[in-house]
Amino acid sequence: MIIFFIVSILTIEGIKLKISVYVDGSGGSNSGFGFFVKETGESFYEKKSEITNNQAEYMAIILALKKFVETNDEITIYSDSKNTVNQLNHEFAINNEKLRDLARESWVLIAKFSSISIIWIPRKENLAGKMLGS
Repeated sequence: MIIFFIVSILTIEGIKLKISVYVDGSGGSNSGFGFFVKETGESFYEKKSEITNNQAEYMAIILALKKFVETNDEITIYSDSKNTVNQLNHEFAINNEKLRDLARESWVLIAKFSSISIIWIPRKENLAGKMLGS
């Protein structure tokens, strides 16, 4: 019985979960950023004054990356910021130094994942935007 239990735990630990993380950010005087995990309902939001919308979008992605960097699960990050997603996927140039710094921080974290995707979705499909009220 004990041997079976130990084997069962090892099998469960070897399962790679698929985790969907929705991120969103907003700039301006009431700015902030956060994420929502579809599978668990977990959410997090942080207010940060006087950042741009693009900076907030990057910060939301970085927050999600830091949350899951130690996991071996298959992570998909969904964002409604076409600019940020395309920049992180090396499809658009980054012409702002602050955004370049945030992209570099993101890429360092991304490199630590065995399975990660960052995908653009329309705003109306962004669960984090709904949760954050944007």
